[in-house]
Amino acid sequence: MDRRGLPLMPCSEKRARLLLARGRARVHRVVPFVIRLTDRLARNSRFQPLRLKLDPGSKTTGMALVLEKADAGVGVLNLFELVHRGRQISEALMQRSRFRRRRRGANLRYRAPRFNNRTRRTGWLAPSLQHRIETTMSWFRRIQRWVPFSALSMELVRFDMQAMQNPEIAGVEYQQGVLFGYEVREYLLEKWGRRCAYCDAQGVPLQIEHVLAKARGGSNRVSNLTLGCEPCNLDKGAQDVREFVKEKARLARILAKAKAPLRDAAAVNTTRWVLLNALKTTDLTVEAGSGGRTKWNRTRLGLPKTHALDAACVGTVQAIFGWQRPTLELKCSGRGSYQRTRLTAHGFPRGFLVRQKRIHGFQTGDRVRATVPTGKKAGTHVGRVAVRATGNFNIQTPQGVVQGIAHRHCTMVQPADGYGYATRAIK
Repeated sequence: MDRRGLPLMPCSEKRARLLLARGRARVHRVVPFVIRLTDRLARNSRFQPLRLKLDPGSKTTGMALVLEKADAGVGVLNLFELVHRGRQISEALMQRSRFRRRRRGANLRYRAPRFNNRTRRTGWLAPSLQHRIETTMSWFRRIQRWVPFSALSMELVRFDMQAMQNPEIAGVEYQQGVLFGYEVREYLLEKWGRRCAYCDAQGVPLQIEHVLAKARGGSNRVSNLTLGCEPCNLDKGAQDVREFVKEKARLARILAKAKAPLRDAAAVNTTRWVLLNALKTTDLTVEAGSGGRTKWNRTRLGLPKTHALDAACVGTVQAIFGWQRPTLELKCSGRGSYQRTRLTAHGFPRGFLVRQKRIHGFQTGDRVRATVPTGKKAGTHVGRVAVRATGNFNIQTPQGVVQGIAHRHCTMVQPADGYGYATRAIK
């Protein structure tokens, strides 16, 4: 960046070290690493055509900053992978709902439902889906503050979820659906041979059972339903089917009949147009590419399969060079919680958390450098800190968690911003 905070062209690591050593620049941000020049203005600089490419996903969104050259293809400057926390948000909301239901049931014999008087605005998305849009747009704006890119490319993929369940589907079968001519129970009885999927019991009352329990994110889709006798249903509970079924042959048969859950494909289908429309509100040129073209570009150029390199292959690409560089992983970790009471599985309080967010000037999520002079943990540890009221902190480093580091040994590197950072090489 220039001395007024406007973005300049990216530079190599060697040039950044030289600028810092000669006093011509200072560190503006540690992760991602950004320097700020003290002797240059953006209006006196020349810019090359840069483009930011996006590959939206349900769990991870790939981003690639590339330099466009008309005769030599595109050069990769930076690779990012944004790891979403949509599932954590969904589970937290479900837990909050259960706790509220218990409290209200404990204090009131009956409470009339209030959901009928609530309306949702047009274009409303579930919080776990809206999170994917907002974090992607947040990092788009962050990178825009640091880099003067002038164009965007986004993969506009659409999953055919019926074909994912039945590859041979065609024609009018799309309109008829899986349960054409059946009720749900009758369909499951025919599908599973009128016997318990876990113990092969016949001639006993069978209950509809979720292969992937709803408590673990399972849906009510027919592909996630099976039949089980009452003892097996009670024994399984919310366990994963891989934990409950010990016989490998039976487990393989159950998983083969029950298709994989499609919540990831549904999340991408729901958010793809919302994200594209949000990007179109900017003043930049937006290019939309199909998933088939992305795969064709990656296969033709012989690139490994990663989210970040998929983003680099979005749109029209003749050649890609400079892609053998580390990928910066941006993991959404949140900014803490308002909850100040630990609860049991039934919603009863079992302990209280500290009432202040900062302990000795640090808060959970800060990036710190701890220099321990003596003892078993002697050395330098750099990573994300988890504060404790005692003043002895835990530090998450790339090598693992280091526990019990005194606050007096810690030095702030970068304040918490709701993300955890890690660098990994492409294999």
